[in-house]
Amino acid sequence: MEQPALETPYDDLGPGTVLDAVESLGLECDGYLLPLNSYENRVYQVGLEGRTPMVGKFYRPGRWSDEAILEEHAFTLELRERDLPVVAPETFHGTTLHRYAGYRFALFPRQGGRLPELESEQARLWLGRFLGRLHLVGGMRPFSARPTLTVEDFGHRPVRYIREQGLIPGGLEASYASIAADVLERVEAAFERAGAYAPVRVHGDCHPGNILWTDDGPHFVDLDDALNGPAIQDIWMLLSGDRAEMTFQLDQILEGYEDFASFDPRELHLVEALRTLRMLRFSYWLALRWNDPAFPRAFPWFGTERYWEEQILTLREQAALLDEPPLQL
Repeated sequence: MEQPALETPYDDLGPGTVLDAVESLGLECDGYLLPLNSYENRVYQVGLEGRTPMVGKFYRPGRWSDEAILEEHAFTLELRERDLPVVAPETFHGTTLHRYAGYRFALFPRQGGRLPELESEQARLWLGRFLGRLHLVGGMRPFSARPTLTVEDFGHRPVRYIREQGLIPGGLEASYASIAADVLERVEAAFERAGAYAPVRVHGDCHPGNILWTDDGPHFVDLDDALNGPAIQDIWMLLSGDRAEMTFQLDQILEGYEDFASFDPRELHLVEALRTLRMLRFSYWLALRWNDPAFPRAFPWFGTERYWEEQILTLREQAALLDEPPLQL
């Protein structure tokens, strides 16, 4: 499990270092450098002489081992080799992971696109087919260096860390601790109802922002959070609205999905459980990264009384949703 960095991780990663890193692979930069939106890593579009610009991802020091990054790369390349539309790292000098000035980085082809139109039946069917194919490959073998989604690592441990760090204003700490324990008990019960589902290698963070749509269809990007987990982990973030709307959307996604892979309906018990774990882990992520100057600038509301009041209210709402029956196919 990742640990908070002891010092700011990107102090020495200036534009010159980025360009020098790219040129260390034998490429010639044209001087164009555009920072792209990313907090966990640092990502840049880099202009190159005589060829299309590429995207350089500089991995956050201390988060992943080399083995975990290379395992993610290998999975992405495996998907690309099977004609799935994923943006995979390019190989230079026999590897996809490189080092320069103490930083680890990879280069990816630039991929344009727009957010998917998830209100479209065609788009939902299309995404379902691609996720079915992705999970068919993902089920062939597990990750060994990357994590497995568990309630302990994605729920209990984040809550313990937040409480131990004293991040919650004193008047709200007891309320947060109580509701967090309450929802995690319900999450554990949801996993028990789901039973012994078969984990597969999943994208892990398959929200609409990580899907780029072109005239040729969807392209999946940023498998930085790939892990072993239930198939529904890559589906639930594509659902929105009330219960009836989510059921309608789910039916169409699974219609496409089951053209290629079987879906275990018991995993529907996990939809709200996984949503709850994502909420808890988001606060944990902010707490872990708070010494990175980019985070206080981007999330100035973290740690305020209003933030934790909203967290408590949202978790109470989740507790009620966790008591409801699962979506039905």
